[in-house]
This record gives sequence, structure tokens and C-alpha cells, in this order.
Amino acid sequence: MEHILNEHNKDEHRPSHTAEHLLNQTMVRMFGCERSKNAHIERKKSKINFDLLACPTAEQVAEIEKKLNELIEANLPVTYEFVTRDTIPEGVKLDKLPEDASETLRLVRIGDYDVCPCIGQHVESTKQIGSFRITSTSYNEGSFRIVFKVASTE
Repeated sequence: MEHILNEHNKDEHRPSHTAEHLLNQTMVRMFGCERSKNAHIERKKSKINFDLLACPTAEQVAEIEKKLNELIEANLPVTYEFVTRDTIPEGVKLDKLPEDASETLRLVRIGDYDVCPCIGQHVESTKQIGSFRITSTSYNEGSFRIVFKVASTE
């Protein structure tokens, strides 16, 4: 069955984009924050912002990086599921979808770790991300920015 989704005009770097999903879920789990409201994902470097009440410590930043690399090494499968808005699994938020999002949505699952609606491009398993490195962080008025790189063969 062919599913009709919104057009996607981005050509993401698949490993970095998949790492973004893992980073979002890690931040939600570690800090109880929402997924990022904005991210700029590129092959050379990526940046992503989270709304946090306080700046994470150096130890917490190191733990974020460690967790991402553990998830990558776990070789979690990246799979897709097509659902309609009335069959969204519990816990999946739709607040970041564009207003004109199609009735059929594609959920991206990364093992049992993360699930969210996304029409972007991803690797087939987390091992293909290669490795994850946080190159810098900054905190300004409740916004925590992480700049990261992945070392993939793609």
C-alpha cells in the first residue's frame, strides 16, 4: 500500500539526522524536557537547542555523549510504521508537525528507545551512525545548545 505523506524537500545527512532522534530522546529522559524545537543538522556539524531551566554540568554533558555512543554501539534497528492521526500510539506527540501535515503519518522507531513522527531520511541501524561527539555547548536564557558531529562512513 502506498502512503501519501507531505513532500520532503530536505536532503539530510542520514547518520546525523538519526543521531538527532537519539539525542532528543536522551535529553527527554535525562532532563524531563521537551524534544528540541529547532535543530540544524548537517554532515560537518549539527546544532540543536533544548529549553532547560538550568545549564547541564560538564558531567551531565559527558553522560549525554556516553549514552549516545552506547545507543549507537547497540546497533538498534531503525524502522517505520504508517499510522493515521486517530491511531497514534500513546506517548507520541504531534505538536511539532506542520499545520498541513498529511492524515497518514510515518513514525520512526529506533529500537525500543525512541519513536516520533518524521518524514526525514535515516540510517537502517544505529551502528551506521559511527560515533557521536559533542564539540561544544552553550546556555543562554533557558536555551541549551549542543553542537555535535558524527563520524560515519556515509
